[in-house]
Amino acid sequence: MLSGIAQNVLAFGFDDVAKKAEDLSKQGYSEPEKNLPDALRNLDYGQYEQIQYKRDRDVWSGDGVPFTLSFFHEGMHYDSAIQLHSVDDQGVHDFTYKPDDFTYGNLDLPDGVNDDENLGIAGFKVNYALNQADRKDETMVFLGASYFRVIGKDQVYGVSGRGLAIDTGLPSGEEFPRFKEFWVVKPSQTSQYLTIFALLDSPSLTGAYRFVLRPGADTVVDVKSRIFLRRSVEKLGVAPLTSMYLYGPEQPSETVNYRPAIHDSNGLLISDSQSGWTWRPLANPAKLMINEQATPRLRGYGLMQRGHDFDSYQDLDSRYDLRPSAWVEPQNEWGAGKIELIQIPTPNETNDNIVSMWLPETAPQPDQPLDYDYRFTVTKDESRYLDPSLAWVDQTRRSRGEVRKDNLVREADGSLAFVLDFEGPSLSGLDDDANLSVQASVGDNGELVDSHAERNTATGGWRVFVKIKRSDNAKPLDIRAYLNQGEKRVSETWYYRLPANG
Repeated sequence: MLSGIAQNVLAFGFDDVAKKAEDLSKQGYSEPEKNLPDALRNLDYGQYEQIQYKRDRDVWSGDGVPFTLSFFHEGMHYDSAIQLHSVDDQGVHDFTYKPDDFTYGNLDLPDGVNDDENLGIAGFKVNYALNQADRKDETMVFLGASYFRVIGKDQVYGVSGRGLAIDTGLPSGEEFPRFKEFWVVKPSQTSQYLTIFALLDSPSLTGAYRFVLRPGADTVVDVKSRIFLRRSVEKLGVAPLTSMYLYGPEQPSETVNYRPAIHDSNGLLISDSQSGWTWRPLANPAKLMINEQATPRLRGYGLMQRGHDFDSYQDLDSRYDLRPSAWVEPQNEWGAGKIELIQIPTPNETNDNIVSMWLPETAPQPDQPLDYDYRFTVTKDESRYLDPSLAWVDQTRRSRGEVRKDNLVREADGSLAFVLDFEGPSLSGLDDDANLSVQASVGDNGELVDSHAERNTATGGWRVFVKIKRSDNAKPLDIRAYLNQGEKRVSETWYYRLPANG
């Protein structure tokens, strides 16, 4: 219904972008112009952050509409300008770069640098009264390649979305498509959503996108996309998510730190027609780690931040407790495929080292357009994505395996232990005679030493202990566990890939 309103009123819509994308796909690829002066190209992050758009110049700020736009200056690695337009009932209008729209902090830029006629707008942000009625905060940002970030009420940026991922993790190298042109539909004074059209371009393909943004406590973006291949692609990553995991209870820090956990996301959640619900705690591996899970029919997947208690993070600056989860839910038929999880080593929290995406079972060929529509939701209410008939993993903790001797001293037994706290209505009211059992397994590179469950009298849930021994520490080990009551499964599947040498 939202798309119908936008396209019935306006003389520009998704089909126009799709026609541009199709025509562009039949042409040879042209690299975007990169003629950024060295004074802007050599800025570090702190310096680039000093260049700010003047909020009194926000687009539509005096029109009484609920959304406004602010622009990003070119600089650092944002060295290619986008084409940006507004759309209203009068037609399509261009936005242009004006150096006077920006403040430059205490940067000592050479004369004339910011007046360079070759400069343009690098990206833009959407502002909306998320937290206070009299102040518009950022709720969505498009900046760099095909990246976009979204937040809702009382959230801070963490996990990112992308238009597409191409050949991510292959030895041949990754190709980064970019949104080269945008059309933003001017909202009415009573609009509850904002429509954004985008044209994607890369050496291998082009694409037409429509984003319908609905901010709130949980901000929702409905994404419609149509892809046109210039050539075959080995790995086409649909609805990719990018995040950061440094350490946490699943993989404690090797150095002393007052912060118990540092991550934008701590797990990958997958729901599909074959395996049901799977929770995969994330890791910061010693070397690149890539693996997949088949999804005959994907219901949804997301990089999640399970847990928003400040005590779990203790970070006053980064506020990891306020970083949302991101959930992707297909809105048309995608067919059979797989969810791929890529985990990359990182020494610090400044690098996004987690990538997840859906890959079609058969690599698509350039003979017909591909349509992938999905709903992208950011939320701190992860209970939205829990099956009420199944318990979920509330916490994963890693520890040495140990035994308690008769003298009450705990001694290491040479194993590695994972302690899982399962919570949920399916476990409530169960006593010690509930016939609850742990179904645990490990891959070929290890041995299951022990698995058992006991009632968690502190939370009302159940605590599961899984002890393993790995055969070759230089190789990863897959570990799975879930709970049964008799023959009935009563929990999601916990699946952890223990990193090599980690």
